[in-house]
Amino acid sequence: MVNLYGRCRIARPKESDRININRQIRAREVRVIDPDGNQIGVVPTHKALAAAGDFGLDLVEISPNASPPVCKIMDYGRYKYEQTKKQQEAKKKQSTFQVKEIKVRPKTDDHDLEVKMTRIRKFLEKKDKVKVTVMFRGREITLAQLGRGLLQTIAENMEDIAVVEQYPKFEGRTMVMFLSPK
Repeated sequence: MVNLYGRCRIARPKESDRININRQIRAREVRVIDPDGNQIGVVPTHKALAAAGDFGLDLVEISPNASPPVCKIMDYGRYKYEQTKKQQEAKKKQSTFQVKEIKVRPKTDDHDLEVKMTRIRKFLEKKDKVKVTVMFRGREITLAQLGRGLLQTIAENMEDIAVVEQYPKFEGRTMVMFLSPK
């Protein structure tokens, strides 16, 4: 980040995101957990730091808002490494999709409709959701049943690879239906 004077500012983590370790712990007494997961009990901070030193590890504040704060004796570098690995795994497992839109008119011909349905099929195979919109202009609004039948036909043809997420409904002068992949 650059401020108004052209100097770079370092983005610091939020106060709530920061983890206190060793000498950064400001509480007088802390509840200590040893590396095996057993509770040592509530002890003064300087004794907890000495215990961590005996193990050759760090004293890490796990729950700073507890009374007294909970600290664990562990290898902080390894802990940070495992946290970043967990975040990367969670990011990998996240599924991303887009909402693609296909527009048709109530008097769209059969061949044009087939072309639109092949596009819908390609979108659904790529795991994207599809918003099918029937647009009504002028007096075409009286052809609502024709539009609903058109959307019903599309839904029936996509039945093998798609699920109707939202059934046809009017939004102003358009009728909208959402399809999502199975």
